[in-house]
Amino acid sequence: MVESFQFFVDPIQVSIRLDQFLVQQIPDESRAHISASVQAGLVRVNGKIKKNSYRLKGGERVTGSLSEPPVLDVLPEQIDFEILFEDEHLIVLSKPPHLVVHPGSGNRTGTLVNGLVDHCTAIQTVGDPIRPGIVHRLDKDTSGVMLVAKTPKTHRRLVEAFQAQAVEKQYTALLCGSLREKQGRICANIGRHPVNRKKMAVRRFGGKFAATNWRVVREYRSGYSLATIGIETGRTHQIRVHMGSLGHPVAGDRMYGRKGEKGLFPRQMLHASVVRFAHPLTGDVMVFEAPLWPDFEVILRDL
Repeated sequence: MVESFQFFVDPIQVSIRLDQFLVQQIPDESRAHISASVQAGLVRVNGKIKKNSYRLKGGERVTGSLSEPPVLDVLPEQIDFEILFEDEHLIVLSKPPHLVVHPGSGNRTGTLVNGLVDHCTAIQTVGDPIRPGIVHRLDKDTSGVMLVAKTPKTHRRLVEAFQAQAVEKQYTALLCGSLREKQGRICANIGRHPVNRKKMAVRRFGGKFAATNWRVVREYRSGYSLATIGIETGRTHQIRVHMGSLGHPVAGDRMYGRKGEKGLFPRQMLHASVVRFAHPLTGDVMVFEAPLWPDFEVILRDL
């Protein structure tokens, strides 16, 4: 067990959730760790055990301690990835294609997270035990720039920045066909496919709001278009679903793409090129670019 604590609820903190209050008071601990401690009955309000969702009242006394951090469930492994920037708070890296971000069903080893834990053992206690340090993800076959938190405070602030849409991301995509509109914006809700639960789909009813911008930068006589794509939201498979719904799916996309492309492309031709964000501790504006992966460059030369 860690050292015990005692806090009093200030009038400006009235009505906030217990877990949110503790996150404010103990900024170096992850919300997941704090929430688990509350659920375990280690936190009391005026001497009584409360749930994470309990709304605090002015003057209440919050006491308790935090549970021991969860045991690491991710094995460290030597995994190759390019580091674009690193300080004591975060890592900016370029993820290779064909690399799963974190362990899951059928992928207990050989993931980016396994490599991150090997590179920096401190990451193992940051955020989710299975996804330590991860604040956003890229699909297995999507390459490019990613942000990784090295401390709980950085993790929380980056998660909040993504939720507030304060992180700007730009992608490079090779699209099937020639787009009639060379630039545009699509707003269409995205949710689970009604039949294939492994897929996402544009949903007329339900789903979550999603917005994507595109601009064609080059067209090829072979019938493909190179485009830069920006996302205002971060829904699962967002670019792949939105561009596919317009009739111009990402080239090589085996789930949402055109049939008959098997063997033409090594993977889905989608790359996270640029990220722009405010450093979570210093506030400095930071911009990083991940060059196209070699296999993407080869495809463009062949076209």
